[in-house]
Amino acid sequence: QVQLVESGGGLVQAGGSLRLSCAASGGIFSRYAMGWFRQAPGKEREFVAAVNWSGGSTYYADSVKGRFTISRDNAKNMVYLQMSSLKPEDTAVYYCAAAIGVDYLKYDSSYDYWGQGTQVTVSS
Repeated sequence: QVQLVESGGGLVQAGGSLRLSCAASGGIFSRYAMGWFRQAPGKEREFVAAVNWSGGSTYYADSVKGRFTISRDNAKNMVYLQMSSLKPEDTAVYYCAAAIGVDYLKYDSSYDYWGQGTQVTVSS
């Protein structure tokens, strides 16, 4: 059983930056691919970014490509989402997730464990 705890959310002005962190415990972290998803009020949860077990492969939603960077530190059991050039439409609850599998990482059904989420609010 893997536990995931997100942190780093908050209120930021448009154009600003935030770094989200996700701390993992209870499993062998390096065995899991990791992803970030988000859900805005009244909308479905959507894929943001994912990274494979080693950190050597990353994947992004088109809406965040070039602005967000996902990374992981297997020695610290941490995954990060560096968000820059934030827009009001990035406002959402951001969730960290862990996947045992290696495929279809853009789909939330591929993930086995989820954190509770952290709120990101971008003001215009």
